[in-house]
Amino acid sequence: MDKTLGPLVWLVAPAISLGMVLLLGRPMIAVLRKVGAGQRVRDDGPQRHMQKEGTPTMGGVLIVGAVLCAAVVGQLWQPRTITIEMGVLLAAMLAYGCVGVADDWLKIRQGRSLGLRARQKLALQLVVAVGFVCALAGQRAVGTAQMPPVGRPLTWFWALFWLMAMVGTPNAVNLSDGLDGLAAGLCAVAGAGFAVLAVRAGNAEVALLAAAVVGACLGFLVYNRHPARVFMGDVGSLALGGSLAAMAAWLDSPVALIGFCLVPFAEAGSVIIQVVSFKTTGKRVFKMSPIHHHFELSGWPETHVVAVFWLVQALAAGVTWAALMIR
Repeated sequence: MDKTLGPLVWLVAPAISLGMVLLLGRPMIAVLRKVGAGQRVRDDGPQRHMQKEGTPTMGGVLIVGAVLCAAVVGQLWQPRTITIEMGVLLAAMLAYGCVGVADDWLKIRQGRSLGLRARQKLALQLVVAVGFVCALAGQRAVGTAQMPPVGRPLTWFWALFWLMAMVGTPNAVNLSDGLDGLAAGLCAVAGAGFAVLAVRAGNAEVALLAAAVVGACLGFLVYNRHPARVFMGDVGSLALGGSLAAMAAWLDSPVALIGFCLVPFAEAGSVIIQVVSFKTTGKRVFKMSPIHHHFELSGWPETHVVAVFWLVQALAAGVTWAALMIR
């Protein structure tokens, strides 16, 4: 990486995304209220969540837009052109965001907490994942004029692994988006981890994108912290999850993906355990899944659950980063 990208990554990119979200947050919330983009709360969820009914959702549009602008400005600054690598990473984020928009909009139009059917959402995500893995395979095989091949050759095993990661990670982040500020904080921590890792690896594209994600998520927390004035919706959670998986794949670091996204994967795992247990034994392991609801129903205040989950994710990211540095 060009050394001149140092201040760009750590100051300009996150500053742009942070500033855009802070500046446009209030107008965006007003627009979402005007178009009736209110959150629909599940009837079977914690009763205290019923007061969140009608809170504007789809705020993730602002996150995606801010990240896109910050990454593009960074690329135009140096090396003054949008590289193929950045194009692929941004395309993955935008594609998952589009799936989320469709899901959120159906929820709003139909006035219920379910949008796309599970198989429809999975099919769309698979299309995006396959396209990304094909681009990744091409980069690993021949590289580009801007960047030589990075990482191990993409064998069938690793192609399947990253395909599963590109589907699993967005859904894991989506499941984490159930408490005020939880998903945004977790993605900010993960983005910081990938930014540091990318700088060390000399990957300007991932470093720019990760830094932009951090800034956008921190800005969004101003409006999304408890009590939330806006939710990111599926457009935000799927886009952020897809970008995190894409960055891990581009850096060829499955360990980083697992460590930096440990809490979202634990949330997804709790849902799988709950479903399997109930279908096989008729008993539930948790009071409710994802697991953040289990702690809520156990008497923890929502803000306490969020703070503990943030801390766990920060510790996991720190341990993962340290392990990768000494490897």
